Amino acid sequence: MGTKSWHLDRRTFLMGTGVSLGLPWLECMADGKTPDSKVTPRRFAAMYFGFGVGLPNEKSAEAKWRWFPNGEGKDFQFTEVLKPLEARRENITVLGGLSHPNGRKMGGHDTGDTFLTGAFLNNKSLRNTISLDQIAAEAIGDQTRFSSLVMSTDGGVGEPTRSSTLSYDGKGRPIPALNQPQQIFDRFFGAGDADTIAKRRRLKSAAGMLDRVLEDSKSLRLRLGKEDQSKLDEYLSSVRQIEERVQRSQKWLEIPRPELRDEELDMLKLDADDKAPQLFIQTMYDLIYLAFRTDSTRVATYQITNMADASSKAAKFPQLEGFKGSLHSLAHGWNKPKGAEQLGKWDQFMAQKFVDFLGKLESAKEENGSVLDNSVILYGSSNSTTHNNDNYPLVLAGGNQLGIKHGRFLKFNRDTPLSNLFVTVLNSIGVERPNFADSSGEMTELQRG
Repeated sequence: MGTKSWHLDRRTFLMGTGVSLGLPWLECMADGKTPDSKVTPRRFAAMYFGFGVGLPNEKSAEAKWRWFPNGEGKDFQFTEVLKPLEARRENITVLGGLSHPNGRKMGGHDTGDTFLTGAFLNNKSLRNTISLDQIAAEAIGDQTRFSSLVMSTDGGVGEPTRSSTLSYDGKGRPIPALNQPQQIFDRFFGAGDADTIAKRRRLKSAAGMLDRVLEDSKSLRLRLGKEDQSKLDEYLSSVRQIEERVQRSQKWLEIPRPELRDEELDMLKLDADDKAPQLFIQTMYDLIYLAFRTDSTRVATYQITNMADASSKAAKFPQLEGFKGSLHSLAHGWNKPKGAEQLGKWDQFMAQKFVDFLGKLESAKEENGSVLDNSVILYGSSNSTTHNNDNYPLVLAGGNQLGIKHGRFLKFNRDTPLSNLFVTVLNSIGVERPNFADSSGEMTELQRG
């Protein structure tokens, strides 16, 4: 395709009478770039739910409430639990048999912390490692206003082995998760929340101080001997690195925040709280969708429910939606009379919310397919059945333009570490990594030939 004689910037707004309206993506915004252009953002998101799923015997009367599909490969059939995903069959792959080897040696409640890290935690050592999303954020986070979006129902960091965040920095420290929809909206699309406004002030102050330091250094250097000049140059080099980081942060302060369409503002329920699970979960998903569609960030995590029981806000989600028990009690009852149906219907409810989110990503078109086509989305848990840290229930979605092959149920043997999937995910979004944690290679089964 040749270069167009005219071009609209992706951030172009219609201006008039004091109102600005963000345009949808148009072909004239493509700037004549080929479908292989690296301009199209590549994204990653992970969603987690605690306590696992129901896995009744495939020949039992409750078999239809088994989480994993029947069959294998392309010839698989969803049970009642994941039936909502049928609408996105060509955009998803169900994965069975995978787990973190370190997780198998840990307590049944402890593995939520390591879902995206693969680390080993016990009473003697609670030191985690960097999470998958933060490796991506370190590599591509400077291309967007926010390096990542970290969310959960409970917010903050929780307690070790009962974490309320999926994300860990380069030193294995938990990154606090946001859990208030209005706060997240204000930070990403409004004038900014209190933390953002304070950061803006600090950056302006820091930029001014650095300018003065570097200006003063010029006259000072002339009065120093060679050895001192060398020491000063070394010091100034570190100052300039800080200045570059400040400048990268400052540039986003000068760029207007993205405008949202009327229908997107109408769909948001920013007053949703954890007492109304359906609205709350939907709103959190909607915020990720908007963050991705506006290219405000390319990395997101959402811990829907964690591995705490009575202390977690999310533990009461099923009861608030009319189920006869907390999430923990539902998970324990999967193999009891009618227990499989109760847990299966809850997991069906969760699957519906997930597929609604995928549908919105698919509806958002861009230069090269849709936002879903250019995003890799991981959904799952670190338990199979309650407290069993093996055979994680996992769904991988999106990435049709990133070399991911879908429409299958893939079963892996126990020797395949989940970290192999993480290497494949990173490479598909352009973050080249030969390994991750205890990986033994890429997961070639997911790659298009």
